[in-house]
Formats: sequence, structure tokens, C-alpha cells
Amino acid sequence: MTARLLVRGASILGGGRADLLVEDGVVTQVGSVSSGDGVEVLDADGLVALPGFVDLHTHLREPGREDAETVASGSAAAAAGGYAAVLAMANTSPVTDTAEAAERVLDLGRACGLVDVQPVGAVSKGLAGEELAELGLMARSRASVRVFSDDGKCVQDARLMRRALEYVRAFGGVVSQHSQDTRLADGNACCHEGEISGRYGLPGWPSVAEEVVVARDVMLARHTGSRVHVAHVSTPGAVEVIRWAKAQGIAVTAEVTPHHLALTTDLVSGYDPVYKVNPPLRPEEFTLVLREALADGTIDAVATDHAPHALNDKQHAFVDAAFGMLGLETAFAVVHNLMVATGQMSMERLAEVMSVAPARIAGLSKRHGRPIAVGEPATFALVDPSARWTVDREASASLSRNNPWHGRSYAGRVVATLLRGRVTARDGVVVSAGE
Repeated sequence: MTARLLVRGASILGGGRADLLVEDGVVTQVGSVSSGDGVEVLDADGLVALPGFVDLHTHLREPGREDAETVASGSAAAAAGGYAAVLAMANTSPVTDTAEAAERVLDLGRACGLVDVQPVGAVSKGLAGEELAELGLMARSRASVRVFSDDGKCVQDARLMRRALEYVRAFGGVVSQHSQDTRLADGNACCHEGEISGRYGLPGWPSVAEEVVVARDVMLARHTGSRVHVAHVSTPGAVEVIRWAKAQGIAVTAEVTPHHLALTTDLVSGYDPVYKVNPPLRPEEFTLVLREALADGTIDAVATDHAPHALNDKQHAFVDAAFGMLGLETAFAVVHNLMVATGQMSMERLAEVMSVAPARIAGLSKRHGRPIAVGEPATFALVDPSARWTVDREASASLSRNNPWHGRSYAGRVVATLLRGRVTARDGVVVSAGE
């Protein structure tokens, strides 16, 4: 690790242009700083320094599907995208439903050292939705798990969901729900229910299948006095329920993905399985509601739902292909281009939804989502808001290529990422711990 680093001429949110002196992983000076012997200089002229991003929803696939992604490759993709921490979802093989499994994921992340990999614990054993997993043991383990989710599956049983919420309340945990009533949208549902699903003969996924679960869970959160987090919100009705719940003082938070903000259901008309995702892409009018909700604070955070898949899982007929798409390396560009460049959201709000709020929800605020100031960890992303670039899936650090952004051009790029004073990625190239 570089003991002393001078970041020269970065723009600080709310503080103008300044030099940042980093010593032993901490910002020690902000202002006009002279370089000296033994100080590495990183030119940040024209760049904006943002708190390192935190992703509440990442699938790293290890253990079990290392052909699609590993903790190392996913961490590299995250670092290239400006991320300093990711929450690794529990739907691995074996499932992260024990303290030992959670600690294994934690240790794999620490061995890479590119981002802080925080395990998410399963709500139920084996994601079967029948019996609570070892929530307390995972919380008390070295991994200190605070977020629990059966993502990929919904906790259908209201009694089990109530018990999970009651259990995590004791240690300040949160249950993140994949909201999908399988009696309304079963495992075959793969297209927003509407004109396009009917025209192309694709099993429909109606909005109400998401909304009824969100409504149930916010009421359970009110009843238990616990915290519920709504993953990948995709419908106006879900937004309406969340807005109402927050007005009642219910402890609910929510995330939206870049693809649900930017991509629409008409893209499935070509039957390209890269656009098959759960919940499905929705109509344009839905995306407009989601953008407004993100801008006004109804939706708290952007989360990628980065879901890598091997070619043999995606190269099928649309209905048979795996759900999911990549997102870590492109999230900043998509959100900046869609929300900040259009004036719908400020860069300060972007920092809130991609760093500060996710860190707070995940219980990581002591290390992440911190202001760039003297005495704080030097964990930040340096971004160029005006740089134009074109996404190339072949250049991805991920092992998978199911990238819906391939060939699209954006204004706004992550130039460098720092984790506690060490540069982990620069110009899209990952810097290993030994470099």
C-alpha cells in the first residue's frame, strides 16, 4: 500500500477544487498541498471525488458457479466501477445460510482486497422458505452479517417473514425482500404482463405480483417494529406503497437498479436473453416514475443486482434462459447520464444514493459513505462527468458477458477508485494489491 498519496486538483462536493493528501489510508490534508519526497501524485484535474460506491445487491456466484463469476472477478468489476464495498447475495451453492459460509465469503473478499465484500445471509435454510436460517449465528460471526435475503426467491410465507423481522430487530439487522408473489407470477414469468407479452407469447409478470408483497411486508415491518428493505423496485404501485409507508414512519427502505431506470420492456421483442431479468423490464412510463422516486427520496438507493451468467445459461430460448444482467462497471455512467446530466438529480444526490444511503442501510457507515474530509478514510471514486465512452463487454473484468449496456455510449466515467488510500482501479484497469 502506498503510504503517502497526493490527489491533485479534485473537485470536492460542496467544497470546490482541492488537493487531498492521503497518509496510511486516511485523508490528512485538504486544500493546497505541496508534494514532497516519497509522495505519489495522482492528477485529478477535471475530476470529481465521490465517496466510494456501495452496492447493496451483488451476485458473486462463488461458491458453486465459478464459471460465471468469482469473488475475485466480481471484486475487480466492482473496483473498476467505482465501488468500495459490495454485499454478496446468499444464493450461492452452498447457500450462505450458516456462520461458516458467511465467513468463507468474507475471507475470499479479504484475500482479493479490491473491495470490502460483505456477505448477505439467507433468510431461510437453503432458500427453501420453510425454516429460518442461522440468523443470530451469522450476525455474531466474524462476518457480522446485518442484511438477510433469499433474493432470487421471495419469502412467500408471511409467518416466516414475520419471524425473520422479529429476529433481526434484536441486533439492528434488515431483511431485504425479492417481492414476487409466485401465485401471480410463477417461475416461468419472464416479461412484463401487457401488450408485448401477449404479442410475443411470453409468460406475463404482472405488476401486482410485486406490489402485494411490498404491501404485506411494510405492514409486517410496522407490526414488528423492524426494518424491511425492498429490493429492485420496478413498479409505480410499489413506489406508492413505499411512499405511504415512509409517511407513516414505518422502517422501510428501497433500491432501484440502473436497468429498471433506463431499459424498457420493448427490448425483449427481439428475444435476446440478455434482457431477461427478474423482475422484468417494465414500460417506459414505469421508468419515469422510478426516476422521480429516486430523485425525491422515496427510493433510497441504487443497487446493481449484478447477475453474471455463463454463456451456456444465457444462450437459450428467451423463456428458458437464466435471469439477470451485469451492472457493476456501468452503474455510475448509467445513473449519471440518465439523472444528473439531465438535471433531474444533483451529483450530491448521486453520492447519497450510490454510497451514503447504501452504507447506512447495510450498517457499514463507519467505513463507507463517509465525507471526503480530514480524518476520514481515503475511500472514494474519482469520476470524469464529461468523458464519453462506449461500453465494450469484452473489456469487462467480469467473467460473464451478459451485458445489456454493450455498444451504448455514455457521458461520465470512473477514472480511479481508492480503498483506504490504495488505488484499486485506474482507467478501467484493476490494480492488484502487489502493484
